Parts: sequence; structure tokens; C-alpha cells
Amino acid sequence: QVQLVESGGGLVQPGGSLRLSCAASGFTFRVYFMNWYRQAPGKEREFVAAISSSSGFTNYADSVKGRFAISRDNAKNMVYLQMNSLKPEDTGVYYCNTRLSALDYWGQGTQVTVSS
Repeated sequence: QVQLVESGGGLVQPGGSLRLSCAASGFTFRVYFMNWYRQAPGKEREFVAAISSSSGFTNYADSVKGRFAISRDNAKNMVYLQMNSLKPEDTGVYYCNTRLSALDYWGQGTQVTVSS
């Protein structure tokens, strides 16, 4: 079955960096778009970044453009989110996502807290 497992979250000071990872299994990873979403306390889940199957196309939420970078390694079935210049408003649970046959699949999430 489809599994997405995120890791790499933690507590970081404003201005710091984190790299999130998502390990994917149970589907043909190399042919699907992969996405990152996040959910802050008391708010709805929101789109963060997307990457196409061959990494030729990426897309970012305006709030993270120029600070975050999504990448993938199709040989390892991994997708990454490099987060730089972190701000307190980046705090939340970050989820890896893919859509297969009109169904959304999610990981369990990894907590990112940006605080001094």
C-alpha cells in the first residue's frame, strides 16, 4: 500500500534552516508529482510546494518563495524540502502528499517549530 513517511522536523530559531525528508513506497514514485503541505495550529492545511515527476517543474506558495526548495531523488523514492530563513509563521505540521487516481495520500506529518 502507499506509504509516505516524513522526517526532519524540529525546533529551530528564526532565521535558521531545516531539511525535511519524505520516504515513499507502494507506488511508482518516479511518475508522480509530489507535494508538501503544512498545517498551523487552528488553521487549515495549506499548500507549500510541488515538484513534477522529473523535477523539471516546481511550484511554491508565495509565502515560501525564495526561502524553500523542493527536490526529489527518484532512485531513492525520496522527496525533500529545504527550508531556509525560517520564520515563526512557518511553524506547523508538514505533510508529504501525492495524488494517485484522484485519491490523495498523506504521511503522518512532521512538526516544525520556529521560535526563539
